[in-house]
Amino acid sequence: MDIMTLHKHIANKEISCMEITAAYLQNIEKKDEKIKAYITVTKEEAEKRAKSLDERLSLNSNIPLLYGIPGALKDNICTKGILTTCASKMLYDFIAPYDATVYEKLNDNGMTLLGKLNMDEFAMGSTTTTSYFHKTYNPYDLSKSCGGSSGGSAAAVASEQTLFALGSDTGGSIRQPASFCNVVGMKPTYGTVSRYGLIAFASSLDQIGPMTRTVYDNALVLDAISGYDKKDSTSVMKPSGSYTDDIGKDIKNMKMGVIRQFAAKKINSQVVNTVNEAINWYEKQGVEIVELDMPSLDWAIYAYYIISSAEASSNLARFDGIRYGYRPDEFEDIDRLYEYSRSNGFDTEVKRRIMLGTFVLSQGYFDQYYNKAQKVRRLVETEFDRAFKECDFILAPVAASTAYDIKDAKKDAVAMYMEDIFTVPVNIAKLPAIALPGAMSEENLPIGIQLIGPKLSEKTLYRAGYAYEKRNSEVSHV
Repeated sequence: MDIMTLHKHIANKEISCMEITAAYLQNIEKKDEKIKAYITVTKEEAEKRAKSLDERLSLNSNIPLLYGIPGALKDNICTKGILTTCASKMLYDFIAPYDATVYEKLNDNGMTLLGKLNMDEFAMGSTTTTSYFHKTYNPYDLSKSCGGSSGGSAAAVASEQTLFALGSDTGGSIRQPASFCNVVGMKPTYGTVSRYGLIAFASSLDQIGPMTRTVYDNALVLDAISGYDKKDSTSVMKPSGSYTDDIGKDIKNMKMGVIRQFAAKKINSQVVNTVNEAINWYEKQGVEIVELDMPSLDWAIYAYYIISSAEASSNLARFDGIRYGYRPDEFEDIDRLYEYSRSNGFDTEVKRRIMLGTFVLSQGYFDQYYNKAQKVRRLVETEFDRAFKECDFILAPVAASTAYDIKDAKKDAVAMYMEDIFTVPVNIAKLPAIALPGAMSEENLPIGIQLIGPKLSEKTLYRAGYAYEKRNSEVSHV
């Protein structure tokens, strides 16, 4: 069931918030033992919230669209009084003293929080296997990866353990798991959604976004969480109207870009077929196809890992066992405390990126690596600006393959980094992009596509994405 349908049933008092909450909690109890999408299930809080919402509904039927709608949050989004772990031993018992702005906004819109979702540790990864607590499995095939780092969010939505979820996207962490799990994932324009209360990985790249089963639901959730926030100086004013305004409008005479450099990459043949079929479908709807030459994108992946690791090494310096974070029971002096806390509190992938970031920021290497990466970033932004003078949006793959075996997820770190080749340019350029279910592979695994737009063009992406979704409604959900 979608959000609008459920909203109408709630507003008409045909179903109670308690009944909806109970149904989703039952789904979690039944399914999550195998999928392991959640770190924390807030059963008591959800039931208390639903009861309160029902009582308020009896007095006033004029309710916001997310009233009584069950949702869940990636576990790097702060929630007062509820564990926020970042899937790390470092924060395994951390309870935030405040709410993230997105959580406040969802509460104001009447959401019922079902819990906090699993992720790669500190959002560093694309497999959701680096979590301190457990791996998360793909609902379509439990032997496959659900993607990451927002894998718990994607898996929970796909398996109907929540109606929507929030994830964060630093280099593809919403779009890649959305593609692997057959859901819709929006990485908004940088600044569209406040990052206040999001535990930072790479501050110039991180962006919170919604994950849902439909395009329309996705736009509704983005409506609720977007807008300027005085607590986040990088946030921007929300465009007038709703993100649903252009959904359903004709897409004829729009212009869609296809990037030549992406077509030259080594990609699974079934992914290629899905992308080509999408291009052909849009062309049949009267969309003009524009071929784009963007050579700087070949360097975006390298610039991304330099910039993101540099920012991570700075952001994660605060986790030292002094004010908060994992602290050993015994230590000889303050230096040993730092050493033990960070050595034991962080796992391999986080330590790898902290070390890389510290290296590229060090004297003698700053100009050689970090400054060059920033120059590449500016080139990527410039090329996208030029491209969007020729087209309204760009169609691209999300990943080079379908979901891979979960047992292979940690074998080759560099190979895993290169999986982000189609997603990181969007973050580098601070653009919006939406991942959409495209097709099912011969192995019955989801294949996604992504639509990329210029800054603040979310309405255009929802319009083009909704048209494709309607055409593609036969793609099955679990």
